[in-house]
Amino acid sequence: MISESQNPVWLAVGGLIALAAALGVGRFVYTPILPLMVEDLGMTKTMAGALASANFAGYLIGALVAASSAMLDSRRRWLIGALSVSAVTTGAMGFVESTPAFFVLRFLGGFASAFVLVFSSALVLDRLGAVGRSKLAVVHFAGVGSGIAASAILVSILVAAGSEWRSLWLASGLLSLLCLGIVYTLIPDRTELHTPSTSGAAPPNSALRSLVFAYGLFGFGYVITATFLVAIVRASEDVRGSEPFVWLLVGLAAAPSIAFWGFCANRMGNAKAFALACALEAAGVAASVLWSTLPGIVASALLLGGTFVGITALGLIEARRLSHGEPRRTLAIMTASFGFGQILGPVFAGFVYDLTGSFLVPSLGAAGALLVAATLVVMLPRVTM
Repeated sequence: MISESQNPVWLAVGGLIALAAALGVGRFVYTPILPLMVEDLGMTKTMAGALASANFAGYLIGALVAASSAMLDSRRRWLIGALSVSAVTTGAMGFVESTPAFFVLRFLGGFASAFVLVFSSALVLDRLGAVGRSKLAVVHFAGVGSGIAASAILVSILVAAGSEWRSLWLASGLLSLLCLGIVYTLIPDRTELHTPSTSGAAPPNSALRSLVFAYGLFGFGYVITATFLVAIVRASEDVRGSEPFVWLLVGLAAAPSIAFWGFCANRMGNAKAFALACALEAAGVAASVLWSTLPGIVASALLLGGTFVGITALGLIEARRLSHGEPRRTLAIMTASFGFGQILGPVFAGFVYDLTGSFLVPSLGAAGALLVAATLVVMLPRVTM
């Protein structure tokens, strides 16, 4: 049980801030900083995509390591350690210029972000469930969108003040360090009670396997736009003026979206809510390349931000429900599938862009992957969702 001194609301807020620091800032601040790095360093889109994929490769490996039975030590200790690594690697991006150093730092940052997601979700969701406050999970998962919004505001202010990309990374690292101190206070230590599975893993479950595969398609489907949306805007004369606020719109739409999709799940079930969110996100991804006007870009940003955090939460919450024994392993497998899709997306998009000069083909491919994910989840047996 959670001690009386540990308010479940503050625990959920601690989880929110953890995800905001490691994912909203640590992972996604790359998107608004990327155009400045490309211009100053002369990076190709292939290189920019590969650098994003290095972060996602670290995310994948981190998720697989987090699934190991050797990781049954204090989940809070792993969480605090991973947040520290995320903050340091984010800030250190402002001190280096060599490509190998960029790759190492982004890989380590991705590794740390996976640990934060897996261990914070397992820790916070278990403690909330122990006191019958599971609905507060929406607060925890709102961290990704909150972090995106905070980092977008930070980057916009600094760019307006004339800061270069190095200063943006340094400021983002300092913001993450501040979040680390808050999380350390809001998520106190306690003896972890693990419920081991009889086999060490969830038994074969066709519904869970389909969900894991759909989650990987979702990872591929959202990440191209999430990585290159600001670059797409900057490259178009018609909508270039929206660059300062387009990523902010993504974050502002993402932060409250968890509550909305939680409401939808309660009304129509997880499967239909997941599928609807994927379909809407597919429309947003397609709009980024097919509707190259200010309304189109705004719609793309709002649809992307308003869905991808909700899909992430719906998938992880349902996977935890379908898991048996220690949920950390199932959450890590889902995170690994998601990470694998993310690795493929930016490299594919950057390579095709350098060949064709357009994000049209990769973006439409991403939209198709999201529609397939929606179909897979809708077709799951009703009793499983």
